Amino acid sequence: MDVESLRYLLTLAEELHFGRSARRHYLDPGHFSRRIQRLERDVGARLVERTSRRVALTPAGERVVAHARTVLAALDRLPEAAAPREPDDGALRVGVLGFGAADRWPALRDVVTAAAPGVHLLFEDLDMDDQYDAVRRGDLDVGLVQHLGAVDGLEFRTVLRTPSVVVVPASSPLADAPLLTRDDVADEPWLRMSSAHPRFRDWVGPAGMDGRGSAVRHPASIPAAVATTGRIGMHGAAAAAFFPRPDVRFVPFDAPPVEVAVVTRVADRRPAVESFRRAADAVAAG
Repeated sequence: MDVESLRYLLTLAEELHFGRSARRHYLDPGHFSRRIQRLERDVGARLVERTSRRVALTPAGERVVAHARTVLAALDRLPEAAAPREPDDGALRVGVLGFGAADRWPALRDVVTAAAPGVHLLFEDLDMDDQYDAVRRGDLDVGLVQHLGAVDGLEFRTVLRTPSVVVVPASSPLADAPLLTRDDVADEPWLRMSSAHPRFRDWVGPAGMDGRGSAVRHPASIPAAVATTGRIGMHGAAAAAFFPRPDVRFVPFDAPPVEVAVVTRVADRRPAVESFRRAADAVAAG
């Protein structure tokens, strides 16, 4: 799949006419049409309905166009990412994945600001796909993430371990169980949970990766997704306090605990970043 074909599809979605779309890219209409057909083969779905009188996007085409806009916007920002950054008066960009670190955050913040009084913290939300890459790319300086194992170029300092739970609908026969095992939930329908890290499968189990529907990317969304779909999902026990809902239950699960860690780039030894590492160690020890 090539980037230009995605651009051609976006133009076609605007024009709904092959001839006009081809002219906007200075292409022969036949060549333009073949590129769209090749894109359809690449994604494995018909994206455009063609008749002698009209052109329309299929439902699959509508979805691919929406994703293509996001992909192309990210690609268009690559030169900005490569440009040198001006110092931001001691600002530290901190990304947070909502997996239970909130009860550790005040202590972390207090230690950091005491050790580096001139720093000011800029907050960004993370999801399960970009929780590591956003730090590794340099988009963020520090992340509070779910720790799943070593990642090249990154350093982790664990600040919290919270037991694993299964989030189940309140009406489920599992809702009142004192403890669930993998055998108990083996035949249950699972949410599809998104994560780019290969060790995520080891934590959540194969069912949680193979469920139907759009992948849940934010921990805060898991309880709502369980309530809406009737499927079950994995979380940390701290979620019961931070994301309570009357229509779901957080049932203890016989699985490895959720670890939340401060993540930084190994090569980043700036004093403010070092203060975050020391804060993580202090909070974990306390």
